[in-house]
Amino acid sequence: MAKGYFINKVLATTVVGSYPVVKGGGLRSLLDPLHSAVETAVSDQILAGVDIISDGQVRGDMIQAFSSHLAGIKGQDVIGKVQPASGPITTGDTKYAIGKAPKVNGIITGPATLAHGLHLATPMYRNKEELAIDLAGALAVEARSLEAAGITLLQIDEPMFSTGVADLSVGKQAIELITGQLRIPTCMHVCGNLESVIDEILKIDVNVLDFEFSKNPGNLDLFGSRDLAGRMIGYGCVDSSSETIESVEEIKKRIGRGVEVFGPRSMLVDPDCGMRMRTRETAFAKLKNMAEAAREVRNAL
Repeated sequence: MAKGYFINKVLATTVVGSYPVVKGGGLRSLLDPLHSAVETAVSDQILAGVDIISDGQVRGDMIQAFSSHLAGIKGQDVIGKVQPASGPITTGDTKYAIGKAPKVNGIITGPATLAHGLHLATPMYRNKEELAIDLAGALAVEARSLEAAGITLLQIDEPMFSTGVADLSVGKQAIELITGQLRIPTCMHVCGNLESVIDEILKIDVNVLDFEFSKNPGNLDLFGSRDLAGRMIGYGCVDSSSETIESVEEIKKRIGRGVEVFGPRSMLVDPDCGMRMRTRETAFAKLKNMAEAAREVRNAL
């Protein structure tokens, strides 16, 4: 099986990453206030029927969760040369997820998005592009730690790529500094409208390209004449930005449109983006309906 086709299941389901933070109580919560939130996120994804789960990304927003651990960064300010964290950042929670599910998606925030979420307060870097390269070097250490822990897939989140703000040539270089050090399959998630950036994004060397097609259905029209070069598509078919719970039938129709363009063997089925801002009840229902929709489409093929 080629590196891109790392799961032997047509229309396998996964998540982009984050889940609502559900805090617990008791003595354990005093030692680790968010461990129960990890437990809830993992158990909910498994119960919903998701094939490749995440750890829930419950320990902060996508910038702070990583920047707060990297040397050279204080708060939102870059105050010196960025260096790797003194130890693993997300590996502990990811190992917990691996202990509960056979396939887990390890997730890191992309170097460009991280760079643009920080403020330069040092002459060490002339611009965000230089910062992104050093961030990539620091994040590569975390990526290797996640690989060693046993993840199935390493996902790099780069929502900044669809905004037109990030230099995509530098973004490509930064991502490939990370992916080039790994043996496992890699994924890049970019949300938003892709029209102005799709050709540059397709040049980036990853095994899975994950996009939103629910809130941005026009993204699907961009792929009719473009070659994925054997890569897979993470097919966002549930709107993560809304509390509205799509029916199984509605999600099936969205998946069906994707199958017409990409073919079922090239698709991973997932939400448009993370679910962190949704209620637990909504997030669970969306994932459950998504998993059921994928199952029904798979069985009908």
